[in-house]
This record gives sequence, C-alpha cells and structure tokens, in this order.
Amino acid sequence: MRTSGFDHVSLPTADPEALIEFYRSLGFPIVFEQEWRAGEKRFFAILVGPDAKLNVHPPELWQDESFKLRGPTALPGCTDICLRFDGTVEEAQAWLEAAGAPLEAGPYEQPGGAGGGVRRGVSVYTRDPDGNLVEFMTYPD
Repeated sequence: MRTSGFDHVSLPTADPEALIEFYRSLGFPIVFEQEWRAGEKRFFAILVGPDAKLNVHPPELWQDESFKLRGPTALPGCTDICLRFDGTVEEAQAWLEAAGAPLEAGPYEQPGGAGGGVRRGVSVYTRDPDGNLVEFMTYPD
C-alpha cells in the first residue's frame, strides 16, 4: 500500500464563525484563521491530530462556480467524520458535555480503523453547527 493515512479532509461550511467557535470549544487549534480573515487565504483549517486537519471552505469559496477542487455535491452538512479520542468513552462524553456539544448517539461498540479495521472501539457522536456528524472513537486497553 502506498498510502499511510489521511492528510486532510475538506468540508464546506454555511457559518464559518459558528464552526470556529464549536471546534475551538473542543480545544482544536484553528490554523490560517488570521490569513482567511485578512482575505489572504480562501479557507481555514482545524487541526485534528498531529498530522491531520480539516480544511474548511467558507461560503464564498464553495459557492464560487470557478472553484472546482471539491466534490460536485459538497454542501454544508455533507461530512461524517470519525476522530480517534485518546481516553475512555466516559472521558469523551464528559469532554463533549463540558464543551456544550450535545451527544447525538452512543456509546456504541464497533470496529474502527485501528488494527487494519478489525480492532473494536467504542464511539460517541455529536454534530457540529453545519450538521456534520462527528464521531469520537475510543479504544479500551
């Protein structure tokens, strides 16, 4: 296999300010925010791990018909992502609650991406302001 994982995923947003506030409340660093606000960059990003990010396309980018580097039907709320949470599922639930992120579903035990897709983890879910489903997968020791 010539790949080693995800570098980034891009998603459109209807409300960049709400998305920034949501992910910041969970402790995720926002990068390129100042450049985006200054009009120097067309998007900003959310760091979700040491080597991974979510590129966020604000309306002025994804609504621009000349912008072709996106899925043809990508609209706010089209994303379903799973992020690995380093801790217990109870810690993940408490973390979401403390950040004001409502629990959408879970906890559910299921196979995750670890161990070649055979290792079982436990997930909880929330939704961001655009309605994207955000899953946090934990792997009990």
